[in-house]
Amino acid sequence: MADETTRLYGGDYGRRITIRDLHRAKERGERWPMLTSYEMYTAQIFDEAGIPVLLVGDSAANNVYAHPDTVPVTVDEMIPLARAVVRSTSRALVVCDLPFGSYQINPEQALATSIRIVKETGAQAVKLEGGQQAAESVRRIVDAGIAVMAHAGFTPQSVNALGGYRVQGRGEQAEDLIAAAEAFERAGAFALVLEMVTAEVAAEITKRLSIPVIGIGAGPYCDAQVLVWQDMAGMNAGDAARFVKAFGDLRAALTSATQDFADDVINGRFPTEEHAYH
Repeated sequence: MADETTRLYGGDYGRRITIRDLHRAKERGERWPMLTSYEMYTAQIFDEAGIPVLLVGDSAANNVYAHPDTVPVTVDEMIPLARAVVRSTSRALVVCDLPFGSYQINPEQALATSIRIVKETGAQAVKLEGGQQAAESVRRIVDAGIAVMAHAGFTPQSVNALGGYRVQGRGEQAEDLIAAAEAFERAGAFALVLEMVTAEVAAEITKRLSIPVIGIGAGPYCDAQVLVWQDMAGMNAGDAARFVKAFGDLRAALTSATQDFADDVINGRFPTEEHAYH
């Protein structure tokens, strides 16, 4: 196990986490947390708390821009969010999603989008979804000098083609998913996210790959775990997926603060003389 200096979560690196640090954590069996972030304050808080990897996810579509799923968000909408997260952190490795439609045409489109995102945001890596067919895009981006995190299993950008939110890796799907994971590693991906994958298949992939495997609804045997921060903190009032656990009730706290502010304004308790200029 890592000592207090080298561990990913809360370790005193004095610099940004790198993909080499993630690989070393895998070698020593250290598990680590990852969260999404889309703006300055959460980025600062998560960075100061020691979260080693922050994902500016296309989940901004349904957690920032109020879309029903991740499909509509654009590169132009993602770039300001990622730029803010990078500017607000000094330790976390920042990964930015390639949104739907920005990389699926061919590997050259994937590379062009990745170059734009890295140049305009300062993110240390990009992430893309897909099966074995996406491995060539990963290879093209990596060959150009950009770090890539891959995403397999349930791929939210393909929600309509998949027929909804369906668990992946059951039955004959298992071999296809394992093959895709291995293809991503061969193509040069530095890490792999597995979403809504059976725990048994996720465990097998984690054992087979030398790169970190990050689970979200993929059971307890992955090298790392990621959640959308609004789910983690209890901001989302809607129905939660089975894999979500709220570690706080930020929605209730913010509602209470809002009501206290409103009550003080209505009843003349705010502002008072101490808040006034003369």
